[in-house]
Amino acid sequence: MVNQLERSATSIGANIREANYAHGKADFIAKLQIALKECYETEYWIEIFVKSDILGREAARELYTLCGTIRRMLISSIDTAKEPKA
Repeated sequence: MVNQLERSATSIGANIREANYAHGKADFIAKLQIALKECYETEYWIEIFVKSDILGREAARELYTLCGTIRRMLISSIDTAKEPKA
């Protein structure tokens, strides 16, 4: 489980970094969407850790907050990127 959490959490940043070097708008959006999926997966693993008593609720709350902030930024970035050019 630790490996899965580690992989999903680090994948968020890796995909955001890849988006910076995307081959066009569609690739940029796709990379951010992958990062968003990994953010949701990371939240899932945090939930499992709490349910398994591996992680305390207070520590989990802080991680959820951080994931939520990243998630909202990704959603906003994706929405903006999808807007037609003026």
